[in-house]
Amino acid sequence: MTLDLSSLHKAVLSMERALRVTGEKLFLPETSKDEKDLLKAGVIQNFEFTYELCWKFIQRWIRENRTPEDADHPLTRKELFRLAAQYGLIADPLPWFVYGEKRNLTSHTYDEVTAQVVYDAAVQFLPDAQYLYQKLVESND
Repeated sequence: MTLDLSSLHKAVLSMERALRVTGEKLFLPETSKDEKDLLKAGVIQNFEFTYELCWKFIQRWIRENRTPEDADHPLTRKELFRLAAQYGLIADPLPWFVYGEKRNLTSHTYDEVTAQVVYDAAVQFLPDAQYLYQKLVESND
């Protein structure tokens, strides 16, 4: 079964755009602190929904393309990411564990320090999300 990857594609493109715009404006002297905070919040929001879509598409891909044992096996996201690495959808599961931890931070606390930590994780996440998307496209049949 072919997966409809359009929502993941849109999410990755939105995250790329958010990081590009933020990167252009974050260090300009005329950008106020309020504007910088809003730009970072936009990146964090993009990170949240892109991360969620990524792991859900990994799960769908495994259910559609692998043995029933593997499809039923991933009981946790960590197990899911290990399987995704095993099948070549992601390069390394360890960063994905960190992204999950940072994603969980966004739903529990939101202060300036936490926002910066999650923003930094989002910057690191984008290439991994792009890689996953490309691998899903390549293996989507």
